[in-house]
Amino acid sequence: MCGIVGIFGTPSASTEVYQALLMLQHRGQDSAGILSSEAQPGKFHVHKNLGQVSTVFNKKDLDRLHGMSAIGHTRYSTIGESKESDLQPMALSLPVGIAMVHNGNVSNYHELRNKLISNQRFFMSDNDLEMIMHLMAESYSRSIQSHVFDRLCDSVRTVLSEVEGGYSVIGLLGSDGMFAYRDPHGIRPLIMGHKKEADGKISYCLTSETCALKFLGYEVDRDIRAGEVIWIDQSGKVQTRLLTEKTPLPCMFEWIYFSGADSTLENKNVYEVRLHLGELLSAHIPKNIKIDVVAPVPDTSRPAAIGLAEKLKVPFREVLIKNRYVQRSFITAGQNQRQIAVGLKFSVIDELVKGKNVLLVDDSIVRGTTSKKIIELLKQHGANEVYFASTCPPVIHPCYYGIDFPSSKELIAFERAPEQVSEFLGADGVFYSTIGDLSTALKGQSFCKACLNGEYAYPVHSGVKHES
Repeated sequence: MCGIVGIFGTPSASTEVYQALLMLQHRGQDSAGILSSEAQPGKFHVHKNLGQVSTVFNKKDLDRLHGMSAIGHTRYSTIGESKESDLQPMALSLPVGIAMVHNGNVSNYHELRNKLISNQRFFMSDNDLEMIMHLMAESYSRSIQSHVFDRLCDSVRTVLSEVEGGYSVIGLLGSDGMFAYRDPHGIRPLIMGHKKEADGKISYCLTSETCALKFLGYEVDRDIRAGEVIWIDQSGKVQTRLLTEKTPLPCMFEWIYFSGADSTLENKNVYEVRLHLGELLSAHIPKNIKIDVVAPVPDTSRPAAIGLAEKLKVPFREVLIKNRYVQRSFITAGQNQRQIAVGLKFSVIDELVKGKNVLLVDDSIVRGTTSKKIIELLKQHGANEVYFASTCPPVIHPCYYGIDFPSSKELIAFERAPEQVSEFLGADGVFYSTIGDLSTALKGQSFCKACLNGEYAYPVHSGVKHES
């Protein structure tokens, strides 16, 4: 999972991209990068490095990123180590000048990469984006269309027809303009906004979440549709075209975990969805157990814990205090790193848990590493009984579309009943929401539920690669 942003039509494009990336930092802390396009002398400027946004860039770096348009990326790697060769944004100069960022994962990566290699294409990285970029550039150069937008549509249509997986893309076509598109099922988010500059001209922002748009003062226009391409030319003219029409399947984890609570995706506010999930979760808590305190696992589950506590008429309390200088453990690479991060991440308020029966609420239970450690912490600090409730149904299948659980064997709920999960975690009981609850909270919105029921949007390929 990554955060992406594109700003078009303002001399402060690179600075605004930097500010937007700070707002999207929760989507990945491994690396960050910004690329700008300068019409004269026809040049891309780029700065990217490993680390968080605030450490990658300083004022001098931003001052060198000239141009009226820029794209940016903040990343977490879903496989292996973070490598400098895989950092985004990426660019090609031949057969056409093109620069891109993306969020997601290509599930048929190896098949497409081998096809390109057989056509004498060579690669500088193991990142999905480079492969998408080669496909686009080749198709664009072959198009017989006379207008730029029509040629762009031809190239994006090639990507949408050949590239399987969940992905959102923002790019620059030389100095001609900015484009963006989502995969045919819209699995990964992408939102557009605009604002009027001091000179009366309109600038545009495309990004992963509305929180970045609102912070920068852009009016939120709408979500880019699944299979839709957007083109903004140098004059500021916006053109759109729907290239495929398939069932939209946005990732439900965006509402449950990844997106900021102040963001709105597909016209559904993240905070409100989480609050409703907590209310619905109350129906799955047995009435014969005594709960003294309902407590969130900070921070994403706080709205759900509030909703659950209100429904149960039990006090809501913050019993865990989070160290905000530690990475989100779910997106910290490697099991050992996750265990260390969990130990550093939380401290317990003894007075709120000693002798109490605590119902912990979290957004999900994936591997169980964090959950197990937190339950141990609470019992070490005097909790009498600790129950665990998840706003996400049991995750039992791998994700091939950009989330870091590539194997069923890593998933705690795989081939385990809730009672077995509870025993493994050391909890006194474990309770889950259902897929029906998710559908209710999302007001009937269709969504990708492959990790819950194994129904994938695309065929599962052998040797699937996981890279964001």
